[in-house]
Amino acid sequence: MKKIIILFILLPLLCFAQEKSLLSRRFHTAFDVIKNLVKSTPSDFTYMGKSITQDWKKTALYTGIVASLVLLDKPITTFYQSEIETRIQYSLPKITLGIFKNSSVVWLGGNNAYMTYTTGAIYFGSLITGYEKGQYVAVNAFKSVVYSTLITQLILKTAFGRTRPYPNLKNPNLNTKLDFTDDPFDFFNSRGGVYVQSSERGSAMPSLHATAFFAMAKVFQMEFDNYWIPYGFMAAVFMADIKSHRHWVSDMVAGGIIGTIIGRSVVRSSWKARGLLANKEKAFNIELNPVLSARFTGVNLSVKF
Repeated sequence: MKKIIILFILLPLLCFAQEKSLLSRRFHTAFDVIKNLVKSTPSDFTYMGKSITQDWKKTALYTGIVASLVLLDKPITTFYQSEIETRIQYSLPKITLGIFKNSSVVWLGGNNAYMTYTTGAIYFGSLITGYEKGQYVAVNAFKSVVYSTLITQLILKTAFGRTRPYPNLKNPNLNTKLDFTDDPFDFFNSRGGVYVQSSERGSAMPSLHATAFFAMAKVFQMEFDNYWIPYGFMAAVFMADIKSHRHWVSDMVAGGIIGTIIGRSVVRSSWKARGLLANKEKAFNIELNPVLSARFTGVNLSVKF
């Protein structure tokens, strides 16, 4: 009887100690994730630069693709508007949290909310359960959106100053807005002093939505090693509001390329700070070396991975 009484006294203390230990581990996990977020920031830009400078052939290929699309943008975008946009006829229910109902931040309303709130739910769910990878994925996805917004809105859109295409290039007489054009070479225009917030003036290239959506999808794809779910979800959200993007096709392709670079750079930088990069990106090399000797003449095959 005495042992039973002692057990009942110790059991709550043991449970409390275990719960306290669990909370402590979750707190340290959350702290490590935030610390990694700050620590990896400088190398984020290093990896972005490396993505452009280290593989010149790939950079030249992507630049050539976008440049070629610019040259052919009028017929391609006309076809896109009349044959693709008109065939996508679905929409998503609006989801907006009450506290953000009147917010002017583009990522807190409309279809963008599906990307933002889903990522937020993953973070807080992972925070509560102590799921480390979920926290890393969410904070890196948010970081990629911030980078996408700053790089496209402040730097690239301002540098290119490209005018957006008329919503109906096939019937230009129906278009009356001054901030649109049917000339795909209408670059280097003023943005009228509006840079961070959404504005139609001189802000066509690159597409912010394409950049941010591809950046977020790339983060999820690399961390979870799955293409179908992140890219499928991204495409479903993007196309649900396809008529309102108002871009030349080359703007969206450029955004997708830039977003992929941003997302990949953020993940690689995070892996490096977490000590995972060497394991995640093991080298795989095949070498063929001629062998000449008194006993044997041939080729030596060496595989390193």
